[in-house]
Amino acid sequence: MKKISILAVACVAISGGANAAMNAMGGGFTGGENVILTVDQVKSMNDNSKVWVEGSIIQKNGDETYMFEDSTGTIMVEIDDDAWHGLVVGPTDTVRIYGEVDHGLFNTEIDIDYIEKLN
Repeated sequence: MKKISILAVACVAISGGANAAMNAMGGGFTGGENVILTVDQVKSMNDNSKVWVEGSIIQKNGDETYMFEDSTGTIMVEIDDDAWHGLVVGPTDTVRIYGEVDHGLFNTEIDIDYIEKLN
């Protein structure tokens, strides 16, 4: 019984040390790729799926709603005022947006968490 306890403590110490070393180096999760998706792909994804898309915001439709376009089509996006972080973009700018798919009764949109200007 004593050997099992010592072995368990050693395993915890080793794994804790590995995690501490990775955190000290600024590391984190490895594996999985963040893939840039198209508007066409986003429209067929499950509700609340995390997505990354690149394209242009071509018009403002409401208070926090905009029309986003890439080479495969258009989709409505909702960008809360605080998500802009002072960024200014126009229809000729290319942006990358990160958010979640939001299937409504009549349409699908992306609820944006973060936006960055690429050009």
